[in-house]
Amino acid sequence: MSLNYMIHYFADPRFILLVLLGSVLGLFIGAIPGLSVTMATALLVSVTYSWGTSDAMAMIMGLYVVGVFSGALSAILINIPGAPSSVVTAFDGYPLAKRGEAYKSLKYATIYSFIGSVFGFIALWLLSGPISNIALKFHPIDYFLLSFFGLLAVGSLTSKSFTKGLISAAVGLLIAMVGMDSVMGRPRLTLGIRALQGGINVVPALVGLFGMTEVLSSIMQKKMGAEVSEMKNEKVPMKNILKHFPLSMIYSAIGTFVGALPGAGGPVASFLAYSTAQKVVKKPSREFCDGAVEGIVASESSNNACIGGALIPMLTLAVPGDAVTAIILSVFIVHGMQPGPLFIKTQPDMFASVLAGGFLGCVFLLILGLLVAPKLSKLILVPKRILLPIVTVLCIIGSFACNNRIFDVVLMFIFGLIGYFMRKHDYPTAPMVLAIVLGSMMDSNFRRTVSLLESEEHKIAYLFSSPITVILFAVTVLTLIFSIPAVQRLFKKKK
Repeated sequence: MSLNYMIHYFADPRFILLVLLGSVLGLFIGAIPGLSVTMATALLVSVTYSWGTSDAMAMIMGLYVVGVFSGALSAILINIPGAPSSVVTAFDGYPLAKRGEAYKSLKYATIYSFIGSVFGFIALWLLSGPISNIALKFHPIDYFLLSFFGLLAVGSLTSKSFTKGLISAAVGLLIAMVGMDSVMGRPRLTLGIRALQGGINVVPALVGLFGMTEVLSSIMQKKMGAEVSEMKNEKVPMKNILKHFPLSMIYSAIGTFVGALPGAGGPVASFLAYSTAQKVVKKPSREFCDGAVEGIVASESSNNACIGGALIPMLTLAVPGDAVTAIILSVFIVHGMQPGPLFIKTQPDMFASVLAGGFLGCVFLLILGLLVAPKLSKLILVPKRILLPIVTVLCIIGSFACNNRIFDVVLMFIFGLIGYFMRKHDYPTAPMVLAIVLGSMMDSNFRRTVSLLESEEHKIAYLFSSPITVILFAVTVLTLIFSIPAVQRLFKKKK
């Protein structure tokens, strides 16, 4: 059924044009250091607020797919990753660029970003159904545990300090609780401010945490850019590039699997794939971290495969796989739809719009990467004195547009200050973003679980009557225990 809808979208010029527009935006935004795909997606949510859902998804998917890839451009050219998932690409891409082989490096990055992205979306297409069937057996406590596990995982994987990750998630949960109590019908944590009774809108929170934080950080750090290495337009035989295809399937599988784990994302996937490449590649073209194209293959295959993987839990369980899918989840909520176990069956056209937008984004990634990316060396050095005012205006317009309230603009600036403080003191924002999006779901499912237990005589036995509950509880507890620094030090000593 999804195939029929996908064919419809593939034949729709409007849909294709919107994906192309999003792809071009993703290429430019991802290539500029300091502008993240997450921030761009957050801004795009406010712009597409009044659009049809399929139109919004077309543009967002194009931006998402190409934006993740384009972070490799600045990583290769000036050794400044445009996104965290492109850090590993810089290990070998920049040494190649310094040798005058930047075009070769960009071509490898483009081809294997395309391969990884297609692999991830095929996995999304084939695995979403089985996963949603399993999800139908989930109880309210299972959704609570799954959300809690996601927050624990993202807190431990996105921060050098597990404590800081947990604090970030806890603050996000506190923010999500602001508003009217869904059970008692009373104001909760509103501090007597009437404008907060409806809760804190996701859009100004996200725009502030990503967009305004970037503006404030750039102003305070006074970053001015860097020189781009000279690039030679050398011919790279496609036969030489595609000889790494079999191993790229392994890296793409790693990326898809890691992407499906809530909170892990591209950086974790690329590091795992790079580590795998170091073990399985016996004779690299050069030493790893000194210009080995095998390192670029591993990094770009895995971090782009994460896109499809991260969408699997978001669409089937309403649990975002990373910060961008947390924002995409808010797009569905804004448009009155709730992803979950029944989403694919009840909304096949919307599921097809995600797949069609993703596959078209992969095609435009390949075209833009081969034709446009090599010519962007000057564009990635846009002066911040021009860039920052534009981003600030977009942040203000985006925050105001969601509810037409100046109060939301004030909230956006407050979250910008919070985000700047967190960045300055090495507190990760990803746990807070996921907590803000997942907080209401955790709250409602915990309340439902408590209500169900009140009528049961053997509460503990009823609570753990499902194997899914037992497994999720065990995984959550183990994740919490093994993330404690003292436990980690103990295991290191034993090893």
